Amino acid sequence: MGGFFLKRVYEPYDESDGSRILVDRLWPRGISKDAAKLTAWQKDIAPTPELRKWFCHKPELFEEFRTKYIEELHTDVQKLKIIEELKIMASEGMVTLLYGAKDPIYNHAIVLQEELNRMINEVKA
Repeated sequence: MGGFFLKRVYEPYDESDGSRILVDRLWPRGISKDAAKLTAWQKDIAPTPELRKWFCHKPELFEEFRTKYIEELHTDVQKLKIIEELKIMASEGMVTLLYGAKDPIYNHAIVLQEELNRMINEVKA
């Protein structure tokens, strides 16, 4: 089993990335589709536009954002379908979740990675 790893989409491609999944709703500025070397773009796994705009990458809102985003991940049918697809990919090898946010700590990709890794670890236990 691979697992889920994070990388900014602006960082260079590496063969060890495995499957490269862009998890942002919006295409990152200044990067071409060729340079991104994506396996897939799963924009519907990103927070809803309303939640994304409310959070606005403010560190003081991050814990509340985390709670709300996890709620979306557990209740949104489209997100649940994508989660299952990602879990299958991780069972076959490394999956790198790509994001465009400048802040490597206060962003949705961190929450998504933690939640996905938690889910696959529950299955193992």
